[in-house]
Amino acid sequence: MSLKSVNQILEILQIESRCQEEPLLKLLNFWTEIVGMKVARETRPLSIRRHVLWVATSSAAWSQNLTFGRYAILLKLNERLNQLQVPALTDIRFSTAQWNEITQNQTQETFSGQIGSQEHPSHLAQSTNINHTSQIAQPEVSVKMVFENWFRTKQVQDSHLPLCPQCHCPSPPGELERWSICSPCAAKVMERWSCR
Repeated sequence: MSLKSVNQILEILQIESRCQEEPLLKLLNFWTEIVGMKVARETRPLSIRRHVLWVATSSAAWSQNLTFGRYAILLKLNERLNQLQVPALTDIRFSTAQWNEITQNQTQETFSGQIGSQEHPSHLAQSTNINHTSQIAQPEVSVKMVFENWFRTKQVQDSHLPLCPQCHCPSPPGELERWSICSPCAAKVMERWSCR
C-alpha cells in the first residue's frame, strides 16, 4: 500500500470532479431544446453521478410527471450526448430536494424590478416593444430600500397603464377591456349585486 500526499489525493479528486462536471455542462447547453421551454422553467439539472442525471423540480407533481416520461427524455438526451462523444445516461432522477436552493438565488431578480407588467394575466400584447421596467441598483439591502425600490418599480410599470374611469388608478388594459373598470372596482360592483 503506497502512501499519497494530501495534494495528490486532492488533485485526483479534482480531476474526477471535472470529469463529472463536463458532461453536465454540455447537457445544460441543450436541456431546454430537449425538454421544451415550459418544462425547462420548472426543472434544473444538478449533476450526473454514475451515469444518472439528477434534476431538481419545482414541485412533486412535476417530479412525478417527468418520472413517468423520463425514458423519452433519456432517449433524446443520449442521442445528443452520443453526438458529443459523452457517455450515455442510464437513468434520470427527479426531485424537489434542491429546488429551493436554486430559486433563492433567483429571488433577487424579482426585487430588482426585472419582472414587468407583461407577466400580469390581464396584460394585452402591444405592437410596440417598450421596456417598462427600470434597472434599480441594489446596494446593501434593507427593508426600507426594498420597499422603495418596489414602489419606484411599480410607478414606472404603472406609468404607461390607462386609468380606471371610476377610481382613476392605473389599471391593466385587459381588466378595462373586460369590465370597463379595474378589478377592485369590479369586485365592489359585484359585491353590491350579491347583497341585493
